[in-house]
Amino acid sequence: MSLPLPEFADKVTELMHVIIKKSFRNRSANFHNLKITFPQMLVMNLVYKEGESNMTDLAHLLNVTTAAITGMIDRLVRDGYVTRVREPKDRRVVKVKLTTRGNNLLAKLNEHRRQSTIDIFSKISQEERDGYIKILQHICDHLE
Repeated sequence: MSLPLPEFADKVTELMHVIIKKSFRNRSANFHNLKITFPQMLVMNLVYKEGESNMTDLAHLLNVTTAAITGMIDRLVRDGYVTRVREPKDRRVVKVKLTTRGNNLLAKLNEHRRQSTIDIFSKISQEERDGYIKILQHICDHLE
């Protein structure tokens, strides 16, 4: 199939939408069972990668208001997944840090995501998987 670039763009958009929708549907059931939302998982992943994160940086990275991030963090604190830490030299600065419970939940969610990816890609050949990675890497290289 050789599509002109505009039709190719439409097809890629359509297929990515289906992949994301079906993938999210599978993950949503797991999030619901664990009583966590997808945005909360994103916040926890960001905090994990950064170690400790301040509220303003988290809001900026997720492209949400500080009020929205405060609400998400409030729920994560309430459920014991993160804790707020005040900067000793400037108590106005509040950082967010994962708790042991948060680290354990994140590990469980990431393992579920990994297994879902294995399930999906086990249906295609090693050669196709290699080509897929090569294309994704090439796209990433051009985005920088």
